[in-house]
Amino acid sequence: MEQSKNFLQVSNAFKKALDILEIEETSQLKKDIISLCNYLENPTFRIAVFGPFNYGKSTLLNALLGNKTLPIDLIPTTGAAIYVKYGEKLSTKITLIDGTIICEEGTDILKKYAILNDQRYMRDDVKSVEVYCEHPLLKMGVEFIDLPGTNDREEQDNLVKDKLLTADLIIQVVDGRKLMTLGERENFRDWLLNRGINSVVLVVNFLNLLESEDQKEVYHRLRFVAENFRVNLPPGISNLYRVDALPALRARLKGDNSAAQTTGLSIFESALQSIVTTQKESLSFRISRLVEIRNQLKIITEDKQQIFTKKLEKEQQKIEIQKKAIKIIKQGFQRSLSEFESWLYLPKILTNYQTEMSLALEKRNFKQWHQNEFESKILAYKTMIMEWVDKACEFFEHQPLNPLIISFPEMPKMSPPAIEKVQKKSIDIDDIAAVGVPTGIGWVLGGPVGAAVLGGASYLLNKTTTKTEQKESQQNSHDKISYNEIAKEYLTRFSEQAFLSLRQYEQQAEKIMILTENKESVEMTQLSHQLQLLNDVLAMLDQPYFNSEK
Repeated sequence: MEQSKNFLQVSNAFKKALDILEIEETSQLKKDIISLCNYLENPTFRIAVFGPFNYGKSTLLNALLGNKTLPIDLIPTTGAAIYVKYGEKLSTKITLIDGTIICEEGTDILKKYAILNDQRYMRDDVKSVEVYCEHPLLKMGVEFIDLPGTNDREEQDNLVKDKLLTADLIIQVVDGRKLMTLGERENFRDWLLNRGINSVVLVVNFLNLLESEDQKEVYHRLRFVAENFRVNLPPGISNLYRVDALPALRARLKGDNSAAQTTGLSIFESALQSIVTTQKESLSFRISRLVEIRNQLKIITEDKQQIFTKKLEKEQQKIEIQKKAIKIIKQGFQRSLSEFESWLYLPKILTNYQTEMSLALEKRNFKQWHQNEFESKILAYKTMIMEWVDKACEFFEHQPLNPLIISFPEMPKMSPPAIEKVQKKSIDIDDIAAVGVPTGIGWVLGGPVGAAVLGGASYLLNKTTTKTEQKESQQNSHDKISYNEIAKEYLTRFSEQAFLSLRQYEQQAEKIMILTENKESVEMTQLSHQLQLLNDVLAMLDQPYFNSEK
């Protein structure tokens, strides 16, 4: 019970690691892990029969079962992994990829669904092939897997590699007539040893076709190979056997047990029974099968951990730089705002510009003064403020902010000053004549009396002129007061509007920096979360249930 719980924990750890590490679907490691998870969750003891095509795998398995259960021929026939399970009657179950299930008595249906076609390709619509028959080993909870021959098609090799990881014991069939080929040696190394598969029994076929001395030489060489694959096998039991598969099958079909014994089948069956009995009592050896995969996962996890750690450090450095940049930009922005606000402060702007504006109004050159002296100063402040905002947008990759707009009140409308006609009370000849004729003295104007009269007129004229000048002086003073009031009203309205525009622009500009800080915080959180997940994977892969000695 405890062991099953450990297997489930390992399976869950592997599945979680696959999700976190995002291993590519097509990678061999991912396929191996999926196969291993299925292997761990299956309580059945599986024995896979493995080897190149035409080495007699199916023939050997038929001899063990005592019946011509599986298809055999002189060409590589097995195109699918055939699972042989216990059943009271010989029957076959085919499951197609679309979910269709086909069940028939006997095994004739295998010729349609489980063998290679004329072009020696497997069918692509078959999901699984299961054969049920009665045999003592099968009744003990054992199932055999008859695998397609290797060294024929890449598709078959890939299928075999996947299925090997799901077997508790491998029966490697070797052709005694040939020294182990380069392909077989590579399979031993890459498909078995490098993947933690070390429970292998070698069965030498066709040895009966060799001379006695040659048989000894082949057997001697294979003994060194077999030593590498008996780590989890019971002590005192060999993992190298000679079985003449075809003679053994013929003997079993005839019921000739003595003939079967001469083929080596009986000795092999007895050893197989002992191995199964011993290993089924404790399936802890399965854990050792997973160590190699675990180690590969740890390497990938640690590599990713380093990558994410560097990314996190880089992001932290980036954020520190950004924080400094935000601080500099904010300070520059606030300083430029403060300088403009100080310039806009009403008492200050009135002190600096009311008199100049009033004078410009009086001289009728307000527009020119406004452009040259007033607007140019405002433009300088605007430019300084917007430069800081543009830097913030560029540095933090934000869309440019709309320009700061400082509007001006409507231009003062000045009507021309009233021109008063000077009422000169000068006494011209007609006036004097009009006076002199009635009195009879008009004629004396050229004499001494005339001089006196003209002097009186001059007095009157001077008196009238003085009053006019006084009125003009009063009018000029009134105009100056009016210009000052207009300038004050204009500057007051301008200051209020400008302050309002600055407040709105400041609120928009500050959002850029606040959003940027939030975005970086999210990225940091995601990276930290990924690192924590990787740490969890490493912790799972270091759990005691991965200890092969447990």
